[in-house]
Amino acid sequence: MTERPFKRLPYLIAVSHIGPLPGNPRYGGSLEEAVEKAVADARAAEEGGADGIIVENYLDSPYPRDEAGPLKVAAMAVIVREVVKAVTIPVGVSLLRNCGPEAAAIAHAAGASFIRVNALAQAVVSDQGILEPVAYRLAAAEALMRWSPYVMADVNVKHAAPLAPRPLREVIEETVVRGGADAVIVTGPATGKPPTPEEVAEARKHLPPKADLVVGSGMAPDNIRHYIDHADGFIVGTYLKDEKGIIRAEKVKRIADAIRPSNTQIS
Repeated sequence: MTERPFKRLPYLIAVSHIGPLPGNPRYGGSLEEAVEKAVADARAAEEGGADGIIVENYLDSPYPRDEAGPLKVAAMAVIVREVVKAVTIPVGVSLLRNCGPEAAAIAHAAGASFIRVNALAQAVVSDQGILEPVAYRLAAAEALMRWSPYVMADVNVKHAAPLAPRPLREVIEETVVRGGADAVIVTGPATGKPPTPEEVAEARKHLPPKADLVVGSGMAPDNIRHYIDHADGFIVGTYLKDEKGIIRAEKVKRIADAIRPSNTQIS
């Protein structure tokens, strides 16, 4: 398994939502605007006490399925590289929808350290159609690069449903043991909506040794305390933003302060 890039538990990862990007029909022609937003978000996240920042093309819909294309990959590499240069916290890449190998290539080229993959070892039905597992393609890309990012993989990912429902224990085990995930992400049904504490506790029971469990949606200062006992980390996007979709350091600090009592330093 790849070494965890974060320095304490539980860790807080902020999300910078960017897009539309080159290659998307809605792209407006200014890549620099996306660069500036991502850098500003990352700096605010670091100032507020986040342990990492992940750059995601959330505003890039409609998303392609499983393959981003050269224009989008190149644009993301430029953006992520500027974010890496702007902050000292670990930087990650999430390339929608389910473009894990491309996300790894971007991370390697830009100096990022982790990625998020929606369907690593589980077929799901989404608004992009059927997302097929990309574990093999990701492993092949890592072999070519001779480098591996820290891989955070969803199970029963939001905005989708399993193609063939299976016991959670089996899905988590195959995501880690056969798929190669370093961390398992549990979400609610959609962006901004949390899973239940019971769902997170159940996932924890089935987590293989050395893997992390991360809550990936719907977290805010008033509910995060219900998840701290079971989660190694939290990915937070929606709550951190103002009405214009920009991350605010003071909002990062509020949610960071909510998890600090349980933080322990990693030696």
